[in-house]
Amino acid sequence: MQGVVKAYDPTTGYGVVTRDDGSGDVILAPGALAGSIFRSLRQGQRIVFDAREEDGRVFATRVRLGSDGS
Repeated sequence: MQGVVKAYDPTTGYGVVTRDDGSGDVILAPGALAGSIFRSLRQGQRIVFDAREEDGRVFATRVRLGSDGS
């Protein structure tokens, strides 16, 4: 899945990502950057991520660079 960072708080690690497919925003939870080349994100930055649903909310996980979603 691909999207654009809408907001990111480097202190807490929480953020919001707008999905490219128009299906709404997802929550970027702390730990989503673990194992990636990112140490921080900036508003407007394009990212590729996996998504998981938990308790009716969608979370962005496994954030990485790329354009093919793999």
